[in-house]
Order: sequence, then C-alpha cells, then structure tokens
Amino acid sequence: NLLHLLRFMVAEWISCLDKRPSDRSGEELDIIYSRLKDVKAFETFDPTLLQQICYYGYYEDLEKGITLYRQADTGRNWYAVLSGSLDVNVSDLLEDKNAVTVCTLGVGAAFGESVLDNSPRRATVITCEYTELLRVERNDLLKVWKSNSELMSRLFSSSIKPPSPVASPSATLPSNPLSLNSKNLSDKITFIGQQIRAGLLTNFPGIIADRQISLRTYRRCCIGSQLVDWIIQECNLVHSRQQGVGMWQVLLEEGVLKHVCNEYNFEDKNLFYRFKEDDCGSEQGPPGASVPLADSVLLQECFTTLAKMGPDALMRLMLRKPPKERTAEDLDYIYEELLHIKALSHLSNSVKRELASCIQFESREGAGTVLIKQGDEGKSWYIILKGSVNVTIFGKGVVGQLHEGDDFGKLALVNDAPRAASIILRDERCHFLRVDKEDFNRILRDVEAKTERLKENGKDVLVLEKLSRSDGSQSNKYTIMAGTPEKMVEYIMDSCVDCRDDDDHDYFMEDFFLTFNVFMTVDRLCSLLMSYFNETVKTEDRFNGDDGCLDLKATEQKKIRVVRTVLRWVELIPQKMGEENELLPLIGKLRSALHSDGMLSLLAQFERGLENSDNLLLHKNTTRKARISSTSRQRISRPTLDDSEENRTLKREPLCPNTDVKFKVYYPDRSYCTLKLGLGSSVSEIAKEASEKLSVNPEDCVIFEMKSTGEKVIFKESDTCIITTISHNGRLFAAPKGGIEKLKPLQEQEGPNSSSFNDLEIMSSRELALQMTLYDFELFNCVFEGEFVFSVFKKNHFPGKIVGNLDCFLARFNEVQHWVISEICLTPLLSKRVHILRKFIKIAQHCRDFQNMMAFFGIIMGLSNIAISRLSQTWEKLPSKFKKLFKEFETLLDPTRNHRTYRLAVSKQESPFIPFMPLLMKDMTFIFEGNKTIIDGLINFEKMHMIANTIRYIRCARKEVFFGDNLPLVKNRADIRQYVRNLHVIDNQRTLSQLSHRLEKRAE
Repeated sequence: NLLHLLRFMVAEWISCLDKRPSDRSGEELDIIYSRLKDVKAFETFDPTLLQQICYYGYYEDLEKGITLYRQADTGRNWYAVLSGSLDVNVSDLLEDKNAVTVCTLGVGAAFGESVLDNSPRRATVITCEYTELLRVERNDLLKVWKSNSELMSRLFSSSIKPPSPVASPSATLPSNPLSLNSKNLSDKITFIGQQIRAGLLTNFPGIIADRQISLRTYRRCCIGSQLVDWIIQECNLVHSRQQGVGMWQVLLEEGVLKHVCNEYNFEDKNLFYRFKEDDCGSEQGPPGASVPLADSVLLQECFTTLAKMGPDALMRLMLRKPPKERTAEDLDYIYEELLHIKALSHLSNSVKRELASCIQFESREGAGTVLIKQGDEGKSWYIILKGSVNVTIFGKGVVGQLHEGDDFGKLALVNDAPRAASIILRDERCHFLRVDKEDFNRILRDVEAKTERLKENGKDVLVLEKLSRSDGSQSNKYTIMAGTPEKMVEYIMDSCVDCRDDDDHDYFMEDFFLTFNVFMTVDRLCSLLMSYFNETVKTEDRFNGDDGCLDLKATEQKKIRVVRTVLRWVELIPQKMGEENELLPLIGKLRSALHSDGMLSLLAQFERGLENSDNLLLHKNTTRKARISSTSRQRISRPTLDDSEENRTLKREPLCPNTDVKFKVYYPDRSYCTLKLGLGSSVSEIAKEASEKLSVNPEDCVIFEMKSTGEKVIFKESDTCIITTISHNGRLFAAPKGGIEKLKPLQEQEGPNSSSFNDLEIMSSRELALQMTLYDFELFNCVFEGEFVFSVFKKNHFPGKIVGNLDCFLARFNEVQHWVISEICLTPLLSKRVHILRKFIKIAQHCRDFQNMMAFFGIIMGLSNIAISRLSQTWEKLPSKFKKLFKEFETLLDPTRNHRTYRLAVSKQESPFIPFMPLLMKDMTFIFEGNKTIIDGLINFEKMHMIANTIRYIRCARKEVFFGDNLPLVKNRADIRQYVRNLHVIDNQRTLSQLSHRLEKRAE
C-alpha cells in the first residue's frame, strides 16, 4: 500500500512542476515543497527561499549522453540534480576530443549559477545516465535573488557578481542560527556550543570553574564526567553515558570544546575540558555578575541536533583508537554498526567481530583528490561511510561511481595485484572505513583456521566454524556455516540433540527450525527424521571385514535422538509457524513405531514432553474457525491480555490457511455478493464463486482491488490470502475482462465526513494509548514466526503458507497514521484542532511509555504528513511544551545511519514491547537481498543465522504479556476499546490535502 502511494505521489509532484508557475495551486506547491525539502541540494535553503524555488522551478529528465550545455555558451538556466549524474568536462581548446572530466555531479548537486552575472559557461556538462533535474530559468532566478539577496548571497559562490546588491559582511545573522540559514555546519556547531555553555552557566554555574591538580591551576574548565551527567539530566534523548560522550565529542571535533592539554578525544572521566570562549580569555566576571542567558527551547534544539550527530562522532572516536586500546564496549558498538553496512552484509558475524577490532577511520578532503592511483600496490580495503568517489581507468576516463555503503580495493589485496583503477573523490569531504592489508590477511587466515570442511565424493557437503566463548577464547565445538539439508539434519542428530545451554551454546538447532522452510519442506524434514529413526547400526566384524551383529544400543540411541529432536522442535517453536497439522503425521508415526518396537519407556517420555509443550500439536481435532470482515476491519487475533470478564468475550485466534472468512465481492453495477471461503483460497477459487452471479466464464472474470484513490490492483489467478492485503477503504471487485477501466470507487470508500472530536474529548489519552497497545499487542501476538520468513523470502515460494496475520499487523500502522490525519483535517474550528493535535501528542507519549513503538510511530508520522505539517496556524497555537515534545519525538524518525537514533532509544527495552515492525522487515529484507541463499550448491546457513536473530528479537518482545496486574477502573473503557478497534479513516492523500487547504489556505 505504501509503495502504491509513493508511486502516486512521485507522479503527482512531477505533473505539478510541468505546469506554468501561474497555474500552480497552493496545494500543488505544497506537494512540490514536500518533495524538494528532502533533496540534498536544498538542505541549506531557507524555507521561504525554497517555496519560491518551488514556484519557479520546472522538471526536466534527460537520457544518458545528452549534452546539457557546452563550455563558453551563454547561461540560461540554473539546475539541481534530483537523480542520476552528469560529467563536467573542461577543454582549453573548446573541443570535445580534448576535454578532461574534472568531476561528476551526483544527486543533490546544484550548478549553473553563472546565469546570475551573465558570464559564459566554464565547462561542458553531459549526462552519465538517465538524469532528473530541477530547472530554474535565468529571469526567474533573478527575481528570486532580488527578493532574497541576503539569503542567496550565502548560498552561491563569492566569485559571482549578481545584479542586485549583496548584504555586507557585517549583516546580522538570522534570529535563530540553528535554522537552515546558517552558512555551514561548523557555524551551526559553534552556535550550539555557545548555547550549551550559556545553559551550563545558567543551570549549573559551578561546573565551569578554576581547578587545580598537581600544583597547577587550570582556568575556567569542566570535568568530563560532570558534563556527561549534566547532559543526561537535561536531555531526554540521551539514554546512556556512551551516547552523551558522542554528543560532547561533536563539539570537541569542531574545536568548540577542547581538552586543556589538547588531548583529542572526549572521555567520561575526571579530565578537564574548556570551551573555546574560555580558552580565548573571555571572562565570566566577578561573583554576582550577569551570565549569558540560555533559551530553554533553543537549548533543546541544540540537544536534538547533537543527538543526531553524536553517534557518528562516537563511532569516529572509537575507530581512531589503536586496536589494542579499544574496550569490549567499543568493540560491541563498532560491531553493531558493521551489521548495517551494505558492503559487509555477505560476511559472517565472526568476520565482522574480527573487523571491529582492527577497522580504522579515514577522512579525506577536496573534490578531485586521488585516493588510490592505478598501478600502485594494494595496501588497504576501503568502505565509504560518507560521500562518493569516481572510478577512473587510464584511457577510458570515469567508468563508474561509488557511494555510501560501497567498497573498493579488496580485489588487489586478495590477488596481491596492482590497483586496477584510480579512485578520485567526488565530494568535498569523504569519510571511509579502512582495513589494512596485514589485518585483512590475518582475518582470512584466522577464518580459514577456524573452518572445517566435510567432503563426500570430492565435494563439500558441510562447512563448520569453531565457536567462540563469551570471554573470546576458542571452544572445541563447531557450528554450521553451510551445508546440504541432509547433512545438516544429520549434524543435529549426532551433535546438537544432547546440547543444552552452556558457555559454548550453539543456536544452530533453534535457527534451523526457525528457517528450514526456506530450503526444504516440512514433509521432507519429517521424512529425513523417520529415515534416521529406522536406521539400524551393526558392529564391524574385524576378522572377515563384513558387517557384524546388530548394535542394539547404538540403534536405540538413534531412536532416542529423533524423539528428543522432535520434542526440541516443539519446545523451541512455541505456537509454531502454522505447521501443527503437518507435524501430526510424524508424531503419529513415532507413537506407532515406539509402541511396536516395545520402547514404552521412551514413548511415555515422548507423551510427557508433548503434554508439557504448551503447543497445539496435541489437539488433533481442533478446527480453528473465525470470521473476518473486509468492510468492518474486525480482525482475528489472540486473547486479550487482561482476563477480566468483559475481555473474555473478545478472545481471538490467529488466522490460518483454513480459517473461514466472510467477505464481500462487488460487481460493476455496485451490487455485491458475500462469499465464505478459506483464507488461503486462491484468486481463481474466488473468481469461480464470484463469476456465477456475474454470469461469465470464470476464466473471463478479473478479481481486483479498487482503492479509494481509484487505483486498481489486479490480482493474479495464483495469488492467495488476498483478503488481508486489501487497504482500509479498499474493496474487492469482480468484473469481466476489459470492463474495469471506467469503474470508479464506491461512495462509502471516501471515508468519514466529520471528526469524532466529541468522542475523543471525553476519552482519557492514557486509556486510549492503553487500549491501542492492548489491541496492537494482540495483533502482534497473532503473527506466526514463520510469517516473517515467508514474507521476506516471498510467500509465493511457500505453497500453502500465508502471511495474513502479518498483513493485518502492518495494516494497523497505516490505519493509525490515516486516523490521525483524518481527525485533524475533519476538525474545522481552530481551537478544537489545536486541542486534538495536543491530544495526539499526549497519546503518542503514552504509547512510547507503554513501549508500543508501532502506534507511536504511526501517530508521529501522521502528524508529520504534509496535510498536517502545513497547518501553520494550528501549530502556532500549540503550547510550547507540546512543540518541544513533538520535536523530541521527531528525532526518533531520523532515518540516517540506518535509523540509529531509534535503535539507540529501544536498545534497552525489556519484554513486553511492540517494535517498529516496518524497520525489522527492512532489516530482514536487507539480509535476504545482501546474501545468497545457496553458495556452491550448499545452503548459506550464515544467512539463516542472521534471519533467526531478528526472529529471536521478536520472540523476546512478546515473551511477556502486558499488564498482568489489575488495570485501574475506567468507566468508559468498553467504549474506548470499541473505538480503537474500529477506526474510521480517510486513506486518500489527495482528499486529505484538499481538506487541509480548506482549513488553512496558503498564505499569498
């Protein structure tokens, strides 16, 4: 659903830019603004200035090899790169054959400002690939300059002499230097340092003082550990001392703060640090003299900015340490960062841990700087952390570009060969991770030394790696890295069944049962287990060289291992992955075989293990039936979490392929029929039932979803479990082929036409958040662990499997977003709108306190939607306390460095909690796409280990249930529960934008 919405929005903003400026409506300008504000080229633009660019800009796209303009031409347009790249060529003779590529312009680059002084073009610009540009014509750019000369003079090169006057150097800075008007990042950090120093002097005046040690006095300095204490106390975004160290390190790297003896790093120790103002001789004055006053709101903005930049500074701090000085905490932090780097995704976790101990940080400046020269000896392997580089080859020029997350230089180390190409910086400042040749070769040797390979007929059938103990020493036990399915099952039987938790615990067995569906079926696994159970072992006759007598003890041991394996399977996968029915035949066969073999003691042990498993396997005749209505959106889930009388009537069950569901199928004449089919039914089965009333051949019947936007999603005949994929206001339609183009959405799909303000007003914000959390946790608890695997590895590859519970859980996230937007946009009175905005922020706060990150993100993303964020009058009336709270919440949405701010905030959450599931799905997709499932004919089980780790995290989240104690009595609890489980929303973004513009028209 999000993908379709994204495609619609992309096409929409382009169509808006294709119109003449005078024909663009206020709504269309907002759509353009919401797209351009995230483009790198406009990061430093003041919002007012960017709005004018939105008014005058045009969209332009060019194919590869198109010359945009030539050197010495008269400039007519200014450009910004939205996607793609362009080569900048310069020639002394103004001939293409003699031109030299001096750099490549990538996404976010802006160029062509020579139009301001009407000077000729200084270079020829040619597209390297399909490229999208924003174009502003010269006359329009001059109009923008005339009305914003001071702002634009800071953005363009000083060599340009514009026709309008430029502000003098003494011109004052904007009132808030933290805004996008600041000249550069260094100025911004300097200002942050000044505000934080003022905050220290105001709120903690004794922290900056003269200090004496070893008979030497250090003037006006602070103690590192006290600074960390203060920032943890003042900033709610700081969740650990390590995070606080990173924030102070940002100031230290920019010279705003320094160690009194010029020690480079900031440390959480009894070390002395001094602000630049104090180091330069600024006096605090005598006791009682006035000190700089800190603006509390501005101070929190400073903290927010530092919180975003701190993790990168902390990472650099750790990477600059010599390997021998890195602590265990440092290594764990670096390792966690390496897990999310694209270039390392194919490496095993043990290799990443080795890299954490030796990988180093390197920074290079100056676009055009040569980092690696073709033909030189290979000494290091590089990974790009920030920036981009050109790959050039003698005689060919630029042959490619590498960006953040890419790596280079490894081939020369592996083959011990000269560099095959030159690497040249594209950006002014680039950051790299570097692994030197000596460390690279050592890691390869260590990995090979810890690896054992089992061969059959000259081919590898099992690859094992020696386990490491918690103290870092090597164990005598191994775990599987790759192998054939048969050999991995055999390894479980021979090596894993008798292992329990100890210092050398191997998660292989658990990970196998979590992920084996990827490479083998349940039937195949059951067959292998029964084959192993029925094998007999004979003793060897040493004299004749033949098989000897039956070894009864060894044969019995094989049967015991199979029984224990099945019990571990049931134990390790509680409430399973929807495989109960497929396991029942295996359990029946084992019961019969144990009884016929006379192994009654083992049979009794097997039965006791099943009884104690808390699994559904014993209930052979259990038929789970439930109903789901695609119109009312009432979903099937697990029982509610508090066992009060009123909740017993709301007990839920997970959806399974054979769960009967009732749903409506609409026809072109707006009539409908109600069908009752299994949730796992295919589209062809639905078409067969629906076509009878349509009086057409099932083969000529098309089944599709009609969204509220009018978009039609046609399903394939082989698609299954489509009911749970229908959007909130979507409807399922059946129509003859060729008869769907003119169909339009039903009127009921438009959603509500009035706000539920009166209902919300009498509902407690805490109780709303509580009931949302209870319902979300029910949906979360319904999701089988296998559904995460089936979804990531594409459910069509698993016949008979469904991901319906996961669909419902993820749909709830979109539902909450649209609920927030709908309620605000449907509230016409400004005072009521401010009230409901404040209430949503309070609900979000309670959701965060209840550790419901799905609902928390749904509310905050709803408030960040362009239809709400543009309501300037509403936000202006919001009390500053709530503005501050919302800004704090927005920092958790920061996607940089793989959502590191959010990951830090939730790293210490304890069960029960509801994680932000879209991010976990993204993590698993990253693992899936970055690692091959089969390598050299063997299952890459390192990939399965990584997928299983994520599922273990999900299992940890729902290990405990919410609110085991009695909940406080609330009179209207039943009404609130009913409300949050049946939200009425508008899910059409265009409709929401139109409602927003009716509330507050765009200022002229």
